[in-house]
Amino acid sequence: MSGRASARAALRDAAVGVGVADTPEGLSVLHRPGCAAAIWRRQWEPGVQSWLGGLAPDLLPQARVVLRPDAVRDAVAQICTESGTPDCAERARLIDDVALLAGLFAALMEAPYLRLRLDVVTTNACRKFHIDAVTARLVCTYRGTGTQYGISPDGAPPRRVFTVPTGAPILLRGTLWPEQPKSGLLHRSPPIEGSGETRLLLVLDPMDGPEDDI
Repeated sequence: MSGRASARAALRDAAVGVGVADTPEGLSVLHRPGCAAAIWRRQWEPGVQSWLGGLAPDLLPQARVVLRPDAVRDAVAQICTESGTPDCAERARLIDDVALLAGLFAALMEAPYLRLRLDVVTTNACRKFHIDAVTARLVCTYRGTGTQYGISPDGAPPRRVFTVPTGAPILLRGTLWPEQPKSGLLHRSPPIEGSGETRLLLVLDPMDGPEDDI
C-alpha cells in the first residue's frame, strides 16, 4: 500500500484527528501533523479476555514501576506472581502482549525508560475529560469498558463520545507534545462506579530515566 493510501486507511472510523491503524506500524501516524491520538484496531485474544473477565479483582495484576523496555516481560511476570494471578497459558499471553506494546511504544517515542502501570479500577477514576501532563501516553484496557474520548474546542465535555474497544491500544498526545495549536482531544475513564464492573488497564508513559518519576 502506498504511503498516501496507508494514511487514508489509518484515519477512518474515528473522531477527526485520531488515526486508526490496522497494524502496529500504523501507529506512527501519531507523529503526523494534526493527529492527536492513534488507535491500533485489533481483535486481541478473546480467550485471554474471557479468562481475565472470570478472575476475582484481587487476582488481577497491579503495580507501578519505571524500567527499561527490555525489562518489561520479566517485571510483568513478577507482578503477576506477586498479585496471585494464576500461572497459565492466558497469563503468558497477557505478559507477552504487555511486553509487545511496551516495545512498540518505546520505539515510537524513542524512550529509554517507561513508566508502566497496571491499574485495577472499580470506581469513577479520572471520570472527567482531560489531557494528561505527559508527552504521550499509551492506554490499553484489557478488561472492562475502554477509554472514552472526544473533541472539545473549548475544554467542555465533548458532545460526541467515542469508546476504544477492549484490547485495542490508544496512544494519546499529552500537554507536553510540542505541536501548536492543540487539537482539543480529551479523554476519560468511563464512569463505572456502582455498576459492579472491574477494569484492568495498562498505562505506559515515556521517561528519560528512572529519576524522572515523581
